[in-house]
Amino acid sequence: MMVPVFDSAEPERILARDRWFVVIRDKYPLTEGHCLIIPRRAVVRFQDLRPSEKGLLVDWIGWTQGYLGRTLVPAPDGFNLGFNDGEAAGQTMGQFHFHVIPRYRGDVPDPRGGIRWVIPSKARYWVGG
Repeated sequence: MMVPVFDSAEPERILARDRWFVVIRDKYPLTEGHCLIIPRRAVVRFQDLRPSEKGLLVDWIGWTQGYLGRTLVPAPDGFNLGFNDGEAAGQTMGQFHFHVIPRYRGDVPDPRGGIRWVIPSKARYWVGG
């Protein structure tokens, strides 16, 4: 299946799809089950999504978390959810895609701060500064 800007997705990576989105396993997963939710039309940034697509994206996020919770063993203890919106934010593909990354207690020594680690000097805000 062709997905804008991404290589064609191998059939075994596709978990679900509809007319607007496809859910695929990440080709370079951070954790087991790491998935991407990708619009099936060319869309570079989050703001390029139509309001109806934004609502559908939220539905697909919920679906993906539920699917991973039912199928991964052990089930994830949490998830990192998000996207890099624009080159300055780390976006490397010219197509919007949303990450659903399963997480487990103990998978890193201290998960506090989560996405705040994109700027390491500001991640540990709870220890004072």
